[in-house]
Amino acid sequence: MPDFRIREHPVLAIPESPPVPFFWQGRELFAREGEMIASALFANGIRVFGHHTKDRAPLGIFCANGQCAQCSVMADGLAVKSCMVPVKPGMRVEPLSDRPLLPDVPFEMTFHPIQTVEVECLVLGGGPAGLSAAVELGKAGVGVLIVDDKHALGGKLVLQTHKFFGSIEACHAGTRGIDIAERLENEVRGFESIRVWMDSVALAVFADRKVGVLRQGHYVVVRPQVLLVATGAREKSLVFKGNTLPGVYGAGAFQTLVNRDLVRPSERLFVIGGGNVGLIAAYHALQAGIEVVGLCEALPECGGYKVHKDKLHRMGVPIYTSHSVVSANGSKEVESVTIARLDPSWRSIPGTERTFACDTILVAVGLDPCDEFLKKAKEYGLPVYGAGDAEEIAEASAAMFTGKIRGLQIAKALGRDVGEVPPEWHKTAEVLKSRPGATVTEEIPSERSGVFPVFHCSQEIPCNPCTSICPQHAIRIEGDEILGLPTFVRDGCIGCEQCVAICPGLAVTLVDYRKGADEATVTIPFEFTRQRIKEGDTVTVLDTDGNVLGNVPVTKVREPKFADHALMVQVKAPAEFATLIAGIRVQEPWVGEPLEEMIERIEDDEIVCRCERVTAGEIRSLIRTGLRDLNELKGLTRAGMGACGGKTCPNLMKRLFREEGVALAEVTDLTQRPLIMEVPLGAFAGVVTGTGPVRDVPPIHTVAAHEGGV
Repeated sequence: MPDFRIREHPVLAIPESPPVPFFWQGRELFAREGEMIASALFANGIRVFGHHTKDRAPLGIFCANGQCAQCSVMADGLAVKSCMVPVKPGMRVEPLSDRPLLPDVPFEMTFHPIQTVEVECLVLGGGPAGLSAAVELGKAGVGVLIVDDKHALGGKLVLQTHKFFGSIEACHAGTRGIDIAERLENEVRGFESIRVWMDSVALAVFADRKVGVLRQGHYVVVRPQVLLVATGAREKSLVFKGNTLPGVYGAGAFQTLVNRDLVRPSERLFVIGGGNVGLIAAYHALQAGIEVVGLCEALPECGGYKVHKDKLHRMGVPIYTSHSVVSANGSKEVESVTIARLDPSWRSIPGTERTFACDTILVAVGLDPCDEFLKKAKEYGLPVYGAGDAEEIAEASAAMFTGKIRGLQIAKALGRDVGEVPPEWHKTAEVLKSRPGATVTEEIPSERSGVFPVFHCSQEIPCNPCTSICPQHAIRIEGDEILGLPTFVRDGCIGCEQCVAICPGLAVTLVDYRKGADEATVTIPFEFTRQRIKEGDTVTVLDTDGNVLGNVPVTKVREPKFADHALMVQVKAPAEFATLIAGIRVQEPWVGEPLEEMIERIEDDEIVCRCERVTAGEIRSLIRTGLRDLNELKGLTRAGMGACGGKTCPNLMKRLFREEGVALAEVTDLTQRPLIMEVPLGAFAGVVTGTGPVRDVPPIHTVAAHEGGV
């Protein structure tokens, strides 16, 4: 039986739990306790979950976040999204397309009344923005209800094993996302005025200013005085040949499998997109023991932080800028990817194609805000605020701080005596939202005496934990306290390695010449398992750009507590390049070499609407007839009519309009209608399922049943 579980990880603890038996197409498999069906299938080597009824195209996961329906299966006779439903002992799972559309259901059903719950502030989303806002509201004594569709609070923080940028004071810089999630949850749980509904999906904001919520299978109507929308973002898609093959999916799905569920979903990965999301996901793959064949970015330079890109360079990952994907290749699953260089008009240049063997293509080409509830609340006159990515796409550090600001603003709007938001809060929020700034030439010290840190960061980004952590106050940032570049104050270093350990970009090394000027001991941060490196090994060291400097011996490997699951690796290096050392090569160059023969799919399968399998060609032909209304396009082709509710394809359809020379001002947008997610009709009728109706409502006020909202 194949086993695709992660058995060791440099940051995450491997859980020990008794295996849970379940059945896939009659074959007994085993899951971890509480594991989602999709993750359990991946752990057992199953990546094709079914076939589309229209053309029998193979289907697998895409978002792993409940936003689409690509991973739908039949579980114990009911159609479910496999990424959102945990395995139960003895559960029988089948491909959705291989089963009757109407499962057997009992004719006798029990009903309960639909409750209407009143609350001062309803927070949609338990991620960094929602939790940070709730903390401020809790401090002011505001009655809060947090609704989140996952099994654990934290949003995307629970997938982030890397250390955060920003400042320690404002957003826990230097702390891993998974630990920030735990801190925020503990704070929220400490307030009696805050209640949390997990496994609960907000479905719609209605015209009577109520919000429909599906709580663990039971429909509830919530009437808030104020609504805070902190629902985050969903990943953008990309149209290319083979883009719906199993093995093509988003970075969020990949990080969910790897960092939340400790499943190794790939052997060889290729990344499309050089923003922070793609760069970080590639690094997470390396930590999980997955080969990263390469990363391509359409722009001339990666849009993410340079320290993230540099980190991949010096670990042996090839990065191809001004390149984009041509096709995903394979019959049933991804077998390879073909990329090509782009000309100034963003068209592929014939003859520049290269094909790489891989089993997974990770698409990380940007995010769209999940702002449907924000727009509807404004339309219907419900007092509403937005925070985090639902309001503006930025880093999680910015989401936490904007959430904090919104919490204080809402408390004041509800009549609490909290004062005005301090002006410096707004300034900090804008700094944390800053895009990467200027890149300067890296300053390498020429001294060959004493001990001192070397900073391999050369781009202005909002980050300063190294200045806060230094016990000697020997690291400073000139000008702006957070956007400038760090410098070392001479004769102040004691060699404590604190700055090396806390740097989120792994961009600080410590060079020690105290034993002589001919060679130095260089301390390098290394976030991989202890089994990957030991004293006496010879390692290849590289500079910031990934250029090989030489092979040097490892003299010591430590894992001090202050390093937070990072190894401090000491090597002996000649003075000629000791200060240039920025990292240790993790992956051999041959991993990223292209195949000798270029491969490209022949079939015209550029799918725009994944749910209904509508191609770009079908849509283009209608645009050329003069069609200018996405609703009409939806009616004619079913694009946007699928189970995901048009969350992915509208932007792709708009792109086709632009490519055909039609200004978007001439195009009528899709009309957004409830519901945001698929819901069993029985839930609206109050059919009793699971553990019964909502019980733990106090101190939130519950009023009479069936008071509008649907």
